[in-house]
Amino acid sequence: MKPEAVLAEFRAAGALLEGHFILRSGRHSRQFFQCALLLQYPDKAERLCQALAQRLDPAAFDSVISPALGGLFVGHELAKALGKRHIFAEKENGALVLRRGFEISPGERFLVAEDVITSGGRVAETIAIVRGAGGVPVAAAALVHRGDSEPQFGCPFHSLLRLQVESFDPAQLPPDLAAIPAEKPGSR
Repeated sequence: MKPEAVLAEFRAAGALLEGHFILRSGRHSRQFFQCALLLQYPDKAERLCQALAQRLDPAAFDSVISPALGGLFVGHELAKALGKRHIFAEKENGALVLRRGFEISPGERFLVAEDVITSGGRVAETIAIVRGAGGVPVAAAALVHRGDSEPQFGCPFHSLLRLQVESFDPAQLPPDLAAIPAEKPGSR
């Protein structure tokens, strides 16, 4: 799937927002990918995740793990497309943890899946969970990579769409952003 087609899917679903947004990283941006608006359509989720799955080698890993909440649907759809099991990490006392009886076997190889990354903090946190349990993160994947640089996860990273979107330190906002209220769209 070509980047233009991926971007068209996001726009058609109203999932590429324009305004003043505070990203999970704390940086500010004029644009925000609200993947939930796209992933609410199972056919779109399946189509995009199948396209991302085609970029991956299913023989390289045993299972898929994703951080909740954003990565849940992407991880599940990737696991379905690749014939793997899917587990997820979720917040507890402000940190991602495994719950619900999910287990990682020593040496189990994982694909870490997320919806959108900017700096990749949630992917890195999930990778640390895998390593801490004796698993091996062999690759990471996201539908959208909107960061300024390549993430350094210690394993290969794949994305369906790479789009450099400007982001700003909150102390150095351009005048147009400083003039309008900021939203945290993840909680919309």
